[in-house]
Amino acid sequence: MCGMPSGESTQASAHEPERVRPTEEDRIAAAGSELIGGPLGRRALRGRYWWTPVRVIALVAIGMFALGLIQKAPCYNGAWFFGASSQYTHACYSDIPHLYQGRGFADGLVPYFDKLPGDMQYLEYPVLTGVFMEVAAWLTPGSGSIQDQEQWYWMVNAGMLMACAAVIAVCVTRTHARRPWDGLLVALAPAFALTATINWDLLAVALTAAAMLMWSRGRSLAFGVLLGLATAAKLYPVLLLGPLLVLCWRAGRWRAYGTALVGAAAAWLVVNGPVMLFAFDGWSKFYTFSRERGVDFGSFWLIMAQNSDDPPSTDTVNTFATLLMLLCCVGVAALALTAPRRPRFAQLAFLIVAAFILTNKVYSPQYVLWLVPLAALARPKWRDFLVWQACEVAYFLGIWMYLAYTTSGDAHKGLPTDGYHWAIGVHLLGTLYLCAMVVRDILMPERDPVRRSGDDDPSGGVLDGAEDAFVLGPAAHPARHAVHFDGPQVEWGRRGATSGSL
Repeated sequence: MCGMPSGESTQASAHEPERVRPTEEDRIAAAGSELIGGPLGRRALRGRYWWTPVRVIALVAIGMFALGLIQKAPCYNGAWFFGASSQYTHACYSDIPHLYQGRGFADGLVPYFDKLPGDMQYLEYPVLTGVFMEVAAWLTPGSGSIQDQEQWYWMVNAGMLMACAAVIAVCVTRTHARRPWDGLLVALAPAFALTATINWDLLAVALTAAAMLMWSRGRSLAFGVLLGLATAAKLYPVLLLGPLLVLCWRAGRWRAYGTALVGAAAAWLVVNGPVMLFAFDGWSKFYTFSRERGVDFGSFWLIMAQNSDDPPSTDTVNTFATLLMLLCCVGVAALALTAPRRPRFAQLAFLIVAAFILTNKVYSPQYVLWLVPLAALARPKWRDFLVWQACEVAYFLGIWMYLAYTTSGDAHKGLPTDGYHWAIGVHLLGTLYLCAMVVRDILMPERDPVRRSGDDDPSGGVLDGAEDAFVLGPAAHPARHAVHFDGPQVEWGRRGATSGSL
């Protein structure tokens, strides 16, 4: 009988952790499940079956990615090539086809080594992203018109980025072993599908998600190597080493952190070292461009600059943005060391990357990709996740409508400057809202969906279940539970123990 589990599967499942069903604890998930048979899954199979959560979520992610490709069809069919504003009115802009010729790939120039014609003398992307772009150029047919080549280049990159999207979905699904269905938050995120092929950020996001998975399995060296590679593709992943330092300090897990740090530095140096040595000017272009770039789209700095008669200089913005980010780092560190229970790694990782996005002088729409996997791990609650995603979709539409307005001449078709400022505000408020929910979970862990299920820190690896070795402030006092909370009370780890130090 196909409905009965075999003895082999029953024996294997006895060693697996019991999975949490989101439909039993999340009203939004339960309501959404009606589309596929209801919370209990009326079409679900029992025992051994092919449709595991990992496979389902990977296929859903690929399906959503494909919908994102379809959304770019008006641009693929002409808007990228004819008319400056049509790619904005259709909200289908992508850097990828434009940079095929603009960064010398069509002419066979070698990134970082060969100078480019025009104002941008060298490729302004980190080395591993440059390698990704170059590999895609090798796979692009060199025959046909330049439009044909740019279409092929976008399609080749889309295929490679789709593989990255599948990796991200799988890694998030497997990071929290008892909560695999939280990976659907990533797979179904509308902003993820809309922004996936704007740029090459998915490479760094995939490497970061894989690094988080390795850390959750206690593989510190693999985590470090993958994080170093992610940092060689985009700068933001290095930020995760900060909260991890504070968490390992609180738990006394110095050996694991040291191993991760060495692995990250070594991997980053292996990728960057040869280019630094033989093409330093090209290698350093990413860093000089980031420093010299003025206030740009999506930041609160742009609102200030466009509403000021004397906008601050780039150097001034760089200084104040750095100071704000440092203050956020201090705040996250204080939260980690004083919280009544040690925060989960994913929570602090989300907060630190969100702080960088909020304080930075530019917010490109694809930067939301950095946060989607971290948000799914930090706050796996459909209501809050969808509220944030709605804000990001609003910003996605806002920036393209604003660019349509500024490039449509006297017709002014699109969103004027004041309207775009509101779109920026929506993005900022949505991100701050999700940050506030994560901070509340840290201060009141019984509100945390992950810890309410009985876990400590499933993404924490050596930190999971570890006793505290160093705490400050409120952490020295008994746990404070939420007022009028009827759910199960969370038991805290013991404090002051040093036997867990490595």
